[in-house]
Amino acid sequence: MERRNFLKQNVLVGGSLLAGTGLLAQNANENTLADTTPYKLHYGIHDGMFENLAGPNFIDQIKYAHSIGFTAIEDNGMMSRTPEMQQKIGDTLAALGMHMGVFVLNYSNNDKINLTTGTQEWKDKFVASCNEAVEVAKRTNATWITVVPGNFERSLPIDIQTGNVIESLRPGADILAKHNLVMVLEPLSDTPNLFLRHSDQTYAICKAINSPSCKILFDMYHMQKNEGNIINNINRCWSEIGYFQIGDNPGRNEPGSGEMNYHNIFKHIHSKGYKGVLGMEHGKLGAGSAGELALIKAYREADNF
Repeated sequence: MERRNFLKQNVLVGGSLLAGTGLLAQNANENTLADTTPYKLHYGIHDGMFENLAGPNFIDQIKYAHSIGFTAIEDNGMMSRTPEMQQKIGDTLAALGMHMGVFVLNYSNNDKINLTTGTQEWKDKFVASCNEAVEVAKRTNATWITVVPGNFERSLPIDIQTGNVIESLRPGADILAKHNLVMVLEPLSDTPNLFLRHSDQTYAICKAINSPSCKILFDMYHMQKNEGNIINNINRCWSEIGYFQIGDNPGRNEPGSGEMNYHNIFKHIHSKGYKGVLGMEHGKLGAGSAGELALIKAYREADNF
């Protein structure tokens, strides 16, 4: 608590919080920004989401997001940042009382054939990356780490591939469990070559690994594309869901820009007692400051339940 209070004093009392938000005063839409109360759920912004209103520096964007009610971030590329920047982000979040969402385990590109092969080479790469992720998580106060087990190995039967993935993930889950960290497996819709594509498939793998450090990342944009029936599938997989991500479909932009009823989805997730982060892994329908203000308005409307 002493370290947290020290950081808060330096970030808030020192005035640096205001430095990142002063740029918006001239052009901000006062009606959109009038409500600065924290959102009911922990929506996690990305780097660049408020670059027009707060400037290009991610730290300034984090401070700005906090000033208008957002309580979390996520950063897919965190493992590629310098340790110094990781620490700076972690210290800023601690000072503001914000949550750190996922970062991506960088053992491989999503579109490579890797863990489905069952080879020792990929098992070793995965374990080494999990060990590295532990250190990143310490600097950033993170809990969740995104894992994608790559593409199909089409020379192998599907159940053999599934067994290979389970066997490869278990040592990583054991490493993360020692530090109270959680890998969240993400089924994706980007290409039919990806091995992990559905929530029920991911549920079965998590049940087989049987570890509190292996759960589902339920990205609602991808799941709307691959299977729909979002609320029912959330209920079916609830015991194994560790994290959510957001994006409307079509377009992968903010809530209200597509066909998904995020007001009802957020209300349902909140009613089930979810306390984690919902990553805002999407773009903006509009451009510039106006697009960012529209995004803020969309979240206020979707969170108004």
